[in-house]
Amino acid sequence: MERLLEVMRRLRGPGGCPWDKAQTHQSLRPYLLEEAAEAVDAISRGQPKEMAEELGDVLLQVAFHAVIAEEAGTFSYAEIEQHIVEKLIRRHPHVFGDVQADTPEAVAANWRAIKAAEGKAERSPCDEVPRSLGALARASELQKKLSTPPTSEAEVMEALQQGDLGEALWRLVALCRREKVSPEVLLRERCEQECL
Repeated sequence: MERLLEVMRRLRGPGGCPWDKAQTHQSLRPYLLEEAAEAVDAISRGQPKEMAEELGDVLLQVAFHAVIAEEAGTFSYAEIEQHIVEKLIRRHPHVFGDVQADTPEAVAANWRAIKAAEGKAERSPCDEVPRSLGALARASELQKKLSTPPTSEAEVMEALQQGDLGEALWRLVALCRREKVSPEVLLRERCEQECL
């Protein structure tokens, strides 16, 4: 990581790249979203070399933001790394402590309890789910946090017959959750079928 940070410092430093030097946290937002989406696409295709390249582009975004923050004196890459390492250790007491969790469900229950103890559970569900997430993925996460019950095909059809497409989509997301499929991934895969 240090080599990547050195390259970013050079790009933003004297004699560096005018475009890189002009970037801010705000201006880089679309690139972070785009690079994350490209990494997801590469993972979906299952091509290891492409995955490594696209994950590198995501890592570049982390380094870019770290160097911008370093220049402003607001935070550093070391702080980014420290925060995530501490969080991983804190939220995995079944690995780094003496808590028992033998199933993914037990781990998830512990995770929720730890987040609540950290004060993370006090935020509203709408504040917990990123607004920049794709609408289908956001709806699915909101429904989980709001404990929205799964729905049936009939309820989706009822909303369609009433001409309420927004409600029909909301219910369709709940139907996908009932079937244990991601509506975001499902629609992305369907889009790819059209592009073949």
